[in-house]
Amino acid sequence: MTRTLIRDVRLIDPEGGTDTPGALLIQAGRILDLLPPDPEGTFDEVIGGQGKHLAPGIVDWGVKVSEPGERHKESFRSAGLAAAAGGVTTIVTRPDTSPAIDTPEILEFVARRAAQDSPVRVLPMAALTKGRDGREMTEIAFLRDAGAVAFTDADRVTEDSRVLSRALTYARGLNALVVTHPQDPGLSRGAVMTSGKFASLKGLPAVSPMAERLGLERDLTLAQMTGASLHLDQVTTAAALPALQRAREQGLDVTAGISVHHLTLNDFDIGDYRTFFKLVPPLRSEEDREAAVEALASGLIDTLGSLHSPQDEESKRLPFEAAAPGAVGLQTLLPAALRLVHAGRIDLPRLFRALSLNPSKRLGLPTGRLARGAPADLVLFDMHAPFVLDRWTLLSKSKNTPFDGARLQGRVRGTWVGGRRVWPQPDRP
Repeated sequence: MTRTLIRDVRLIDPEGGTDTPGALLIQAGRILDLLPPDPEGTFDEVIGGQGKHLAPGIVDWGVKVSEPGERHKESFRSAGLAAAAGGVTTIVTRPDTSPAIDTPEILEFVARRAAQDSPVRVLPMAALTKGRDGREMTEIAFLRDAGAVAFTDADRVTEDSRVLSRALTYARGLNALVVTHPQDPGLSRGAVMTSGKFASLKGLPAVSPMAERLGLERDLTLAQMTGASLHLDQVTTAAALPALQRAREQGLDVTAGISVHHLTLNDFDIGDYRTFFKLVPPLRSEEDREAAVEALASGLIDTLGSLHSPQDEESKRLPFEAAAPGAVGLQTLLPAALRLVHAGRIDLPRLFRALSLNPSKRLGLPTGRLARGAPADLVLFDMHAPFVLDRWTLLSKSKNTPFDGARLQGRVRGTWVGGRRVWPQPDRP
């Protein structure tokens, strides 16, 4: 069997919390051994790392691929290429497609298209309620058998607490994970900014950060009542963090995530009504952003993802209030997250705990580790390589990134999935 050596790298081990010089040996799609930087021996292929960092491939949880229904915004082919270019080796997809992924038949279609078109691993989530309308839960058992790794209505809140409690109880019996979007829908409906002086100056409808806290308290209470496994897709405000901390202290089976945009941007970035900065939830204050960074570094917030949400030009070139929310992020997730490392807010092993290890553990995946026998899902990157992002160079079909024109650091030099190099491809630099 072919033995591939990646030599002269810095190995980022999120499980052990280390950043050390070394080399890594791949065989049969798995990590065979961890070695000194320049080991002796005979190998079928030797790749020089030139002192760059080698880490477990990113597991990006909460990616929207617009198949079925809106393939012009993003396909599995374009999303997979963008993921590979961004060091993402597994994308965990959302069910907010058209129609929603709420039956085994639609889920099987998605799985076939993903296996056929995507160069990276694709794990689909399924809808928690039929049509994501919050009235009747889906056939969770059948969807789980068809390959769903979790159940969520994405950013649509299940307003009826009785429906959500029944779904959580049923999911608990199947040992299935439920993902919710913590937000009070009554307070947040129609809002496009976080409340404050800046929102008042802009004259835009705004929502208090307390809407997130109220939604989170409701979801945590139902999780405690049912004993279900719960993941909160985005916890972005300082007001919500104490409730999350209490849930941890009570031993609830609860984890939380956040998007890279809410860790690196704030509501002032909206500037002159820049619609590429319109997100769900809306960008928060600098105080909220700082609190979220601290929560990620301490481990209170477990996972970090792109929350990749492609929108076409027609959806974004509208007045701010009317524009579609969301931003692409598969290729910008790593360089944007490295802003926190360069600023001294978090080290690389802790960052990759949130990017790779923690989402893998929560979803029961063997990925996210640099360990003997683990899948050789890897990213080689130069964390110091500077560049100015041009959105038209992104491989996603949609180009709605808030980082257009931004100065970033961190270039992906190689991506491997199961030991197979998927980036750069032979016809690309």
